Amino acid sequence: MTRATDTRSSGEITGLLRDIFRRRGDESYLGEPVSMTEHMLQTAWIAEQAGEDRTVVVAALLHDIGHYTGEFGDDYIDIGVDNMHEVAGERFLGRWFPPEVTEPVRWHVDAKRYLCAVDPSYFSTLTEASVRTLELQGGPMDSEEVVRFSANPWLDSIVRVRRYDDGGKVPGRKTPDLEHYLEMVKEVLDEHLDAGD
Repeated sequence: MTRATDTRSSGEITGLLRDIFRRRGDESYLGEPVSMTEHMLQTAWIAEQAGEDRTVVVAALLHDIGHYTGEFGDDYIDIGVDNMHEVAGERFLGRWFPPEVTEPVRWHVDAKRYLCAVDPSYFSTLTEASVRTLELQGGPMDSEEVVRFSANPWLDSIVRVRRYDDGGKVPGRKTPDLEHYLEMVKEVLDEHLDAGD
């Protein structure tokens, strides 16, 4: 679906995202000790604390939205299935958001594979659940994949969002609430959708 066939306003899109978080956000996060909403808020908070542009903060908030768009059950890891949530998330968000948001979403899984290949210390920072999903996602990149991925024009922001993602798994961490970040979402949408008119 393209912008030409989906003309929802920024308020409607923000409302849709709010509804997704409210209905699905308390679900477990792939064996991690936080819920999906806690993880996504923590990831956005870490990006915000790092002084990121609001598009990167929004990408951090929405990086795992694709988990909500698929039909896989919570046990997909146990049965050895990769749900390709990064692709689903990019396709969903790409109807409305600029590439500054959608590219880190699309490539955050491959960024884990990339970092495992280029940073010897990175693997040891992964949680047990993240190691399990790494296996389903293809393991560390080989040298040819690293060369190709290194050429991605969005590499820096993709890798930063990946690292924020890895840090967003702390039980009980206090963050701003969803509404704080949905204000940023609406600002990004307003700017992008107006530019496309």
